[in-house]
Amino acid sequence: MEKHIVKVLQTDFVTHNVKRFIIEKPAGYTFIPGQATDVSINKPGLENELRPFTFTNTNDEDHLEFTIKIYTSHGGVTSKLLDVNEGDELIIHEVFGAIQYRGPGLFLAGGAGITPFLAIFRELRRNNQLNGNALFFANRTEKDVILHEELNDMLGDNYVDILSEPTAPQLPAFIEMKMLKDQVLKGVNLFYVCGPDKFIEIMTENLMSLGIRKSQVVIEL
Repeated sequence: MEKHIVKVLQTDFVTHNVKRFIIEKPAGYTFIPGQATDVSINKPGLENELRPFTFTNTNDEDHLEFTIKIYTSHGGVTSKLLDVNEGDELIIHEVFGAIQYRGPGLFLAGGAGITPFLAIFRELRRNNQLNGNALFFANRTEKDVILHEELNDMLGDNYVDILSEPTAPQLPAFIEMKMLKDQVLKGVNLFYVCGPDKFIEIMTENLMSLGIRKSQVVIEL
């Protein structure tokens, strides 16, 4: 199994419970935006506690970036990452993942499911290829939205927040079937879906009911 011990170069919080990690990039280590790797903490007793995390930067940069939601109540790897900071070490492994950009489409993200799309959007922006893409981003509250300003700057009117507890009543509380149908009627034929398992299941079922084929839906297998 491929294994690299890398130093943490920088950490910061992008929301109240989402922490960004900038880490060293091993020589020759490459990935496609949307892909992930297994990560563990290089401390006694934690080296083999692996969890998958998606790269959120682009492959051309000289470092790697992860944007990770911290679940303090779970007592798992993410809660331990809360105490990992500059100068500490992580262990990363080989690259994997089925989410890759296949062309313009509608991105459907639930919570931390935005992470593979961040790398894709940043790559598209770098190549001036964001045109034709749209994002529906579902979260509980406004404070839970990851990198709202950057997403809004990249996608403008093609970025829609979906908040189950909105402060602005005009915002939709969930991704309604009509919203998906409108996109299908506009001619959108590629759909990228990432989020909690239930979110993926519901979005995929709704798209299928609108006549979208499985081959048109990009999800993690």
